[in-house]
Amino acid sequence: MRAWHHFYPALPAFHGVEALRAGVGALLGIGLCALGVAAAAPLGVSSLYLVAPLGATAVLVFCVPNSPLAQPWSAVVGNGAAALVALATVWVVPEPWSAAVAVGSAISVMMMLRALHPPGGAVALLTALEPGPALEAGPIFALVPVGLTTAALVLVAVLYNRATGRVYPFRQPETAEDPAPRLGLSEAQLGALLDRFNQSTNLGVVDLGRMLAAAQEEATRHRFDGTTCADIMTTGLITVRPDTPLPEAARLFRRHAIKSLPVVEADMSLRGIVLQADLLYAVVAQERPLAFKRRSPRRSVSEVMRPAARAVPHDMPVGALLYRLAAQGSEVIPVVRQERLVGILTRSDIIRLLLRGAGDREAA
Repeated sequence: MRAWHHFYPALPAFHGVEALRAGVGALLGIGLCALGVAAAAPLGVSSLYLVAPLGATAVLVFCVPNSPLAQPWSAVVGNGAAALVALATVWVVPEPWSAAVAVGSAISVMMMLRALHPPGGAVALLTALEPGPALEAGPIFALVPVGLTTAALVLVAVLYNRATGRVYPFRQPETAEDPAPRLGLSEAQLGALLDRFNQSTNLGVVDLGRMLAAAQEEATRHRFDGTTCADIMTTGLITVRPDTPLPEAARLFRRHAIKSLPVVEADMSLRGIVLQADLLYAVVAQERPLAFKRRSPRRSVSEVMRPAARAVPHDMPVGALLYRLAAQGSEVIPVVRQERLVGILTRSDIIRLLLRGAGDREAA
């Protein structure tokens, strides 16, 4: 029984909606290709132009659109290259070896072109077994019908997948928002992980990074047992209004030994936050040292405050903020309830949470 266990289904159970979504997509894609071939019949286009391996391509582009094997380059170039290689094989290799040589050569060429596409093997085999249409059309056979019908199917897949909430083509690393830096791993290191586990043909680098980042974030949330920002935030804050003069803000910093001043309206709605560094920059930016004393009464904190865009809701899990505090350099994060300031979170608050119960663990 233990040996038979390895022959059980490896795929997880599909949700009914997902199975229906993929099936309808394949129906639309193959259906539109069939309509195109039928419409061109009066022009002498044969029904053989709807090559059978398109069914396998439909499985990939509609069922697993995030797989590198299903991407437009792999599908169009892979099928076209396989047809061209098979046609050349039929010309020079006699039967019964032509079919085997065609499939093997097509696989090697697709891999060299970084266009590995499993249906390409079927294209090569079909071309070698039924070479009549390919020999009659010549090298153009790789473009029409194979390349053209594959491209049409891929175009339908792009539109349909995006319309139904799937990402296709899959994500390519190109922006700072990619999760590799968040994980402490570079794009090359993520790619090496895929190679190490032989998954480069099944998953893209960006999708792997996002999955790992999501798993890391979920694990962090569980680590803090559902602790929210409201549970550990600092309250009883010293605040200023947007029209508070800069000298008054400076006096508050000196008097209370604080590092930040939230800027709020009379109803405690958050407008921004002023750090000590912001105030010092305002002083240094003056042309002369004494000019600050003469001009600052006419200047207010609204001129130097930072926007409140980084405020977080009071019920947000603390684990979701670790990356912001550790990697993005955030010193203070305002906490709001219904857009009104209720507290702030600092690195010190997080450190206290991490150390909570440390003594008990050491004793144990």
